[in-house]
Amino acid sequence: MIARLLLLAMVLLAAQPAAAASRIKDIAELQASRDNQLIGYGLVIGLNGTGDSLRNAPFTEQSLRAMLQNLGIATEGGRARAKNVAAVIVTANLPPFVQSGMRIDASVSSLGDATSLAGGTLVMTPLRAADGEIYAVAQGPVIVSGFQAEGQAETLTQGVPTAGRVPNGALIERHVEATFNDMLMLTLQLRNPDFSTALRVTDTINAFTNRRYGASLASEQNSRTVVIRKPKGVSAARFYAELENLPVEVDSPARVVVDERTGTVVIGNDVRISRVAISHGTLTVRVTEMPRVVQPEPFSRGETETEPFTVIDADRPDAKLAVLDGPDLQTLVAGLNRLGVKPDGIIAILQGIKSAGALQAELVLQ
Repeated sequence: MIARLLLLAMVLLAAQPAAAASRIKDIAELQASRDNQLIGYGLVIGLNGTGDSLRNAPFTEQSLRAMLQNLGIATEGGRARAKNVAAVIVTANLPPFVQSGMRIDASVSSLGDATSLAGGTLVMTPLRAADGEIYAVAQGPVIVSGFQAEGQAETLTQGVPTAGRVPNGALIERHVEATFNDMLMLTLQLRNPDFSTALRVTDTINAFTNRRYGASLASEQNSRTVVIRKPKGVSAARFYAELENLPVEVDSPARVVVDERTGTVVIGNDVRISRVAISHGTLTVRVTEMPRVVQPEPFSRGETETEPFTVIDADRPDAKLAVLDGPDLQTLVAGLNRLGVKPDGIIAILQGIKSAGALQAELVLQ
């Protein structure tokens, strides 16, 4: 019963109707509107003795001295012994169309041997893009979800205390120039490439533009790309706003995704299995050593000896034979349930079916 509940829970998402309609905005994105990655090096201060060991992380001490000198504080002579400072790498994603003065979230990760960033504050850190220019500056308190408790004989760590976030901590100083409204062609990129889905997106957009503008404006390029010509007399933003909510029936190849580390199995709705017989069970072999003592005959000159005696017993109590023939997902799940196996056994069965050539789907191992 437990195995059935686990398997039904695993395929719950996959058991949706095959012709589920999704909006264009949910299955594709505009090529012009993409994020830009930012990165920077900074310091987190105010830690409660959980910062970098400055002897083991010399770059932290160098950064601390440089920061103090920029603030007009002389740091000549002696070595800093503070444990409340940690060197960090700060990352952020610059969304499209943002303007100067807006705020975005920043992620902070320890670079040295700090044990926790909880309670710390990120000092002013410039964030640069791939072109080397500064696009944002991050500063603010670091929010850490993990924690670490330590005693003399045991240490408990929950989550990752050496990484955190600064919500709305990055202030945009320079925006990326965007000429979206001047674009004459809009390029859609499907998140899950598929030729059938690309054709359906094209046909849906053309059906709308024929009614609205009297012309077919979309054309498919490949399994991922759909190009749309912007009509005259309307801005690109308004035109795409009319298109992004159009419903499209999404198609996808038959696929079985297996994660052997967590025992997760996700079976797509279009997965089929040719008729195949499967035997599954656990073989238990017991080897028992029972040495026996052998006594000599009475009044003989023999000696008492011990001779080996081994008992080997092989048993397969849970062996079952089932015939699987999967014309649809429900039949496949019912066939696997008849075997009464756990998710790790299902993974082994699916790999065996694929090796036998009976699994009519792509098997993805993670």
